[in-house]
Amino acid sequence: MSSKTTILITDDEQSIRNALKEILEFEDYATLEAENGEKALEAIRKEKIDLVMLDIKMKGMDGVEVLGKIKEIKPELPVIMISGHGTIKIAVEATKNGAFDFLEKPPDLNRLLTSIRNALQSSELIRENKQIRKQLHGSTDIIGKSPAIQKIKKMIEKVAPSNSRVLITGENGTGKELVARAIHEKSTRASKKFVDVNCAAIPSELLESELFGHEKGAFTGASSRRIGKFEQANGGTLFLDEIGDMSFDAQAKVLRALQENQITRVGGTERIDVDVRVLSATNQDLHELIEEGDFREDLFHRLNVIPIHLPPLRERKDDITILAKWFLQQLSEREIIFSGKSLSDGALEMLEKQPWSGNIRELQNVVERLALLSIEDEITAEDVEQLVVQKKKPSNVLNDLLDQTDSFHEYKEEAERLFLLRKLEKYDWNVSATADAINIQRSHIYNKMKKYDIER
Repeated sequence: MSSKTTILITDDEQSIRNALKEILEFEDYATLEAENGEKALEAIRKEKIDLVMLDIKMKGMDGVEVLGKIKEIKPELPVIMISGHGTIKIAVEATKNGAFDFLEKPPDLNRLLTSIRNALQSSELIRENKQIRKQLHGSTDIIGKSPAIQKIKKMIEKVAPSNSRVLITGENGTGKELVARAIHEKSTRASKKFVDVNCAAIPSELLESELFGHEKGAFTGASSRRIGKFEQANGGTLFLDEIGDMSFDAQAKVLRALQENQITRVGGTERIDVDVRVLSATNQDLHELIEEGDFREDLFHRLNVIPIHLPPLRERKDDITILAKWFLQQLSEREIIFSGKSLSDGALEMLEKQPWSGNIRELQNVVERLALLSIEDEITAEDVEQLVVQKKKPSNVLNDLLDQTDSFHEYKEEAERLFLLRKLEKYDWNVSATADAINIQRSHIYNKMKKYDIER
């Protein structure tokens, strides 16, 4: 395998391919050739290619269609479009769809080589940025092989290259932020910022300033101008976590920003253009919040262009062993534990039987606890029994959750689940009697039973 930079030349004219090949190989680049879009896509899937030279007018798929498919397969791969029928309209469309540059045939030699060097440098910067972000924020790999996770991985690959908004739902600890980061990393915006906002962690009176920024003197304590999250994420991705906790006023302003692609800082009058892809997440039932008048239906439809639902860990037990081993490996790589630590089959089997109300986050904490507190090199079923199972007795579950999480919503949901379970048991699983006793609608009980996977 050549260590040289490899450029794929895609053109249906042999003479053009020959001319480009001669120029590029003289400049010490390795080349591959494809006479149409189908063969180009096949080469991209099979070979290590660093850059693509792509003709627009070809038989079969034209270059713009091929460009779209390349960005689905490898969003970070730089593509330079070439055409003998160049127009400003074609150039704009090509760059809008992710092309690095557009050159007319026959390309000027200096312009061609400069464009190639710039494209390769840009691609290298994107790779370096990804590596830095991985070191700062950890891996964005989605771990697991269960059918549910395979489906989510395919969905991420499919939607990442687009600019469509994505609403990620699921219980606390299921990995919603991880999915959002994976979508960003695989998108054409990967070289730009990923900015996250936890709407539940910011007081409602400060959320507007956090999102849109403020001008000096806008309110008491606003001693200088502040740039908000929408502006910080310009050109990149904005992740709105726990959107179910956003105040109604903030919801209205977010809706307007999404409609107009413009924002106004608090205390200001200037309309500021923003180019932001918005990903959002919630552990709440937004349909229920809409019904209760606590969430705007029009905002929901703006955010819910592509829905992705993350299943709780108890519905993907096939992944527990894989995840537990992966967390143990991460602890070793971070030198928190020594590399010889392992999980016995008995320990893994016992972990699979746990209810995991805290989902993947809880499993990660449990693996760290086992790794640090177990005495032998191999973590055994007895260790799990002693360090994990005993802490899950019903009488202590809320106290345990207090120790395991700082999330008010996670604690609230577990308390709600236990309350409903106890009341259903008290009234012999008669939903109507339970609804009357606790003064809520039967439909809400059914929704909660489905949400918390409560069965008789």
